[in-house]
Amino acid sequence: MDFTAGARADVRITPSDVGKRVSVRRIAEIVGGRPVFTDAVGVLTSWDEGTLVVTRRDGQPVRIAETLLVAAKVVPDTPARRGPRAPRATVRELQESAARCWPAPETGRLGAWTLRAAGGFTRRANSALPLGEPGMPLQAAAEAVARWYGERGLPAYVQVTTGGDEGDETLARSLDALGWTAEGHALLRTAPLAPLADLPGAERVRLSREADAGWLARYHRTGGLGDAALAVLTGGPSVWLASVPGAASGPPAAIGRCAVDGRWASFAAVETDPGLRRSGLATAVTAALARKALDEGASGAYVQVETDNEGARALWDRLGFGTHHAYHYRRGPRPADG
Repeated sequence: MDFTAGARADVRITPSDVGKRVSVRRIAEIVGGRPVFTDAVGVLTSWDEGTLVVTRRDGQPVRIAETLLVAAKVVPDTPARRGPRAPRATVRELQESAARCWPAPETGRLGAWTLRAAGGFTRRANSALPLGEPGMPLQAAAEAVARWYGERGLPAYVQVTTGGDEGDETLARSLDALGWTAEGHALLRTAPLAPLADLPGAERVRLSREADAGWLARYHRTGGLGDAALAVLTGGPSVWLASVPGAASGPPAAIGRCAVDGRWASFAAVETDPGLRRSGLATAVTAALARKALDEGASGAYVQVETDNEGARALWDRLGFGTHHAYHYRRGPRPADG
């Protein structure tokens, strides 16, 4: 029996509502011939090929087949907490959010490890993310990771968190013993979102869901990767791309990217024309993106910054970000290394 047939008129959302906060009722199971319903409230982050994804405020995505919908509507945004501190979060919560907000177009599983590939575009999207045990001894897991990336013509990387109660120094030492060398040291830094939304200059910024040619021209990392880079940059939950118009015939004066993932807003790709630095453009971009994220119910912000990027570290210092945890990448032995 089709239990949804008589309720289809109550589904008042469409794919054009992606990015909005919604309330959804769906059939969870059939018990004794009768449907059992369950509800989800959050941001509609995607609607593709018959499947919706609603991301709750805790960052957890809920996948829903559209054939199981019985009611759905757009609902007002919940006012975000405007406290003086970023929300408390575990390392794992932020690692999982960061993976959703910078999504690799190709993934694989090795036990509780996620293997990510994006044609070499950034180590983040081309590294194994270990969120538990790989389901086999570490040496065998390292060999499996190396094979998976080797089949794709990519160097093998494992992202390793260090420091704090949840740091995985044991994994770092074990990979070191297997000849996996450390590189790409970085910090994940957090801040309360509301003060960022109060920064000046947001009125100068244009926001879009799409990365146009001008935005990509300002972004320094796209290079010749094209489709892989675009898949990462525009993928993930509720992505917004910001730009400040530049000269009529040139790229934007400044750009930025934000992915709203439940209670977190992930900031990245904040870049300014070198000739216009220290003129408040990065602050304006951050403010505009923060306002949009605040409107969508987020309350905390985070960025991922390499430790040797002094300019970026100074910017986020100035805007009130503090270090939550550190991480780096372990690169597998190159073929010439044996």
